Amino acid sequence: MAREFFNKLMECVKANKGKTIGGIIGFIIAILVLTIGFFKTLFIVLCTWLGYFLGSKSDNKEDIKELLERILPSSRRD
Repeated sequence: MAREFFNKLMECVKANKGKTIGGIIGFIIAILVLTIGFFKTLFIVLCTWLGYFLGSKSDNKEDIKELLERILPSSRRD
């Protein structure tokens, strides 16, 4: 009985991956907001997004140093 329920649940999860992942992320963010507060949670979310963004650039073989210099130009005068 439990195995059958688990198999049906896994079929549902596989058919709705985006909804499942979105629901889990929303649940985690809600718990974080309730336990540590809105601004700390916002900081965690922004840092996570930045890490994901830079990681995706690295995966695509883009130069992260060049990207950072374009976003944050150096104040050096050559």
